[in-house]
Amino acid sequence: MGDVLAGFHAAWEFEADSVLIRYERGIRTPKLFHALGERRVPLAALAGVTLTPGRRGPVVLRAEPRPGADPLMDAADGQLKEGCDPYRLVLPADRETLAEYYADELRARITDTGPADRHLVAAPEAPLQFKAYDGKASFDGAAVRFRWSWTGASSAKWKAGDQYFPVAELGGVEWRSPELFEGHLRLLRREAAGPQKAAAQVPRPQPDQDPAAVVFGLGYGPVHESLPFAAAVLAAVRAAGPTAPVPVPAPRRDPADIADRIRHLGELHQAGLVTDEEFSTKKAELLAEL
Repeated sequence: MGDVLAGFHAAWEFEADSVLIRYERGIRTPKLFHALGERRVPLAALAGVTLTPGRRGPVVLRAEPRPGADPLMDAADGQLKEGCDPYRLVLPADRETLAEYYADELRARITDTGPADRHLVAAPEAPLQFKAYDGKASFDGAAVRFRWSWTGASSAKWKAGDQYFPVAELGGVEWRSPELFEGHLRLLRREAAGPQKAAAQVPRPQPDQDPAAVVFGLGYGPVHESLPFAAAVLAAVRAAGPTAPVPVPAPRRDPADIADRIRHLGELHQAGLVTDEEFSTKKAELLAEL
């Protein structure tokens, strides 16, 4: 194909076996797009294409990645806001006919729609690092390091000391967006196979008490830094061997701990950092753990 379709914040270049997405670096462009720069998406990584026609407004062309084909989307796990979706191209209304043409061309070239058995889209390149609320995370391509901060880290993390996680010892990554309450990045250790090992699994501690996790806060661990980091680690883990163990339910918390968290949640709500809906939902989740 070889043509270029330019929209708001990005341009797609159509090639014989892939789509090269180049993101703008404008002031209004999402910071995640700045961090990604450009991405080559093989057609084999796509499950489909959708086109939302505009009513005297923008037209949205979106490529749908196959599950397991893109480490970035696997790590995001549906938490990205619509405006930060790297597979979404917003076009002026007068380009609707052109968008329909390219959508049809892409659909005709897509052959696989099920889950991918390996990552087909390249992960962000290491080295990567970001500052979380309770420490600094760095990844050199072979290992992840957590270095705790004096002001944010819990006593449990200080007692454990700074952490070093070779990729070979990891089984996956758990990323919860910093734009959500209790956002964090947790590293999941690789578990040996067998019923005895599975039976020996114990519930994981809360992220602020877990030396294998860093927690986010307002201005700490932003999406455009922590998500590419999580994707790069996830890609390295998947390339090294089997995927993550099945998540284990969190332990029941002490009532006093839950009361403190509800009080903190209320303070965030009063400050306008948490919406009414988020406050009600999270409060119900915390009460359910009693």
